[in-house]
Amino acid sequence: MQRIENPPKKDWKNILKRPTQQVGDIEATVERIFAEVQNDGDNTLLKYTSQFDGVDLQDLKVTSSEIENASAQVSEELKNAIQMAKRNIERFHKAQKSEPVTVETMPGVQCWQEKRPIQKVGLYIPGGTAPLFSTILMLAVPAKIAGCNEIVLCSPPNSEGKINPAILYTASLCGVTQIFKVGGIQAIAGMTFGTESIPKVYKIFGPGNQYVTVAKQLATKYGVSIDMPAGPSELLVVADNTANAAFVASDLLSQAEHGVDSQVVLVSTSKKLIDETAEEVQKQLEALPRKEIAKQAVSNSRLILVGSDDVALDLINEYGPEHYIVCVENEDFYIKNTVNAGSVFIGNYTPESAGDYASGTNHTLPTNGYAKQYSGVNLDSFLKSMTFQKIDEKGIQAIGNTVELMAEAEGLQAHKNAVTLRLKELESKE
Repeated sequence: MQRIENPPKKDWKNILKRPTQQVGDIEATVERIFAEVQNDGDNTLLKYTSQFDGVDLQDLKVTSSEIENASAQVSEELKNAIQMAKRNIERFHKAQKSEPVTVETMPGVQCWQEKRPIQKVGLYIPGGTAPLFSTILMLAVPAKIAGCNEIVLCSPPNSEGKINPAILYTASLCGVTQIFKVGGIQAIAGMTFGTESIPKVYKIFGPGNQYVTVAKQLATKYGVSIDMPAGPSELLVVADNTANAAFVASDLLSQAEHGVDSQVVLVSTSKKLIDETAEEVQKQLEALPRKEIAKQAVSNSRLILVGSDDVALDLINEYGPEHYIVCVENEDFYIKNTVNAGSVFIGNYTPESAGDYASGTNHTLPTNGYAKQYSGVNLDSFLKSMTFQKIDEKGIQAIGNTVELMAEAEGLQAHKNAVTLRLKELESKE
């Protein structure tokens, strides 16, 4: 990890740069695959599944017998763990339900807002070296609570043409309606356009590599919404001498092992804590099964020493971390004044991995600085807010002249006439 001491503010942009490719570097590839999927549907998906996943499939859709067989391969211990996590996630997301908002803005003018589910949603679940079945909990559980009718899931198959058993078990447990063996750019394109097998959806959720991130962004050009441009995982820890260096190192490595393009950052006012953490990182790294991946991510990462809490806070808000651990004596200062972060973990005994799996909060979060303008996935991500209004005779008489004057001032005579006709009709009754 690169050590940086008291960097001047003018250097923060370069210091905090993520190890990601520019969109332009991979956009051409994404656009080409999108065009192929749009024109040739399943044939293109099968072609790229063969090319990228090394397996020739006859059918993309996962059958009910495949789900049953896969579920039988998941241990009872893991099933119990998944079920407990599901209960916590359900509790937290059910609590986010809100009642309709109703206001009489003036006598006879009634306005209200209600939330309705997005009918068709697509979930992208990465496979490969880390099959993220936990992400199904984070996406399918709130989708079901919201009332989404169709929940389509895409995940890449292995070289045997199978999806990880835990993914299939969790998808079935959470009420996913259809599952398809397809990953990467082509999966996002399939859900964007619809193919002979995969339904077109209205909104796509889920993390992925940089190619998936760009594919999701491109999907928005074709009328499909996305949760956020979530890319490679990242974590920032702010810690002082009250923190446990071994704990801090374990948290940094928990994100570094996600992928070679992950990034972890430690910000501290304590040189002693930075030194101890650096030692712990190297020690713990050697024992990790995914140490080669983590090593590359660690090489993209930073240990930053700053002179005060105020400077640390400014730097953190400039970075806008996806995951953010606060492990300092003056934790209230950081909690109250941090404005840019996806999800916050507080204290020595709140590892980021608890939120990744089972505490109840959602782990699908904005990365690459998007925490400055995006929220993490929550119940409202699967809902639309619709407004309603009802105006009675008394109301149109009260508000009518205001509307007439404003419409006329904008030169929209038909708008004015829509009110004038009603007012004249009421006048004739008097």
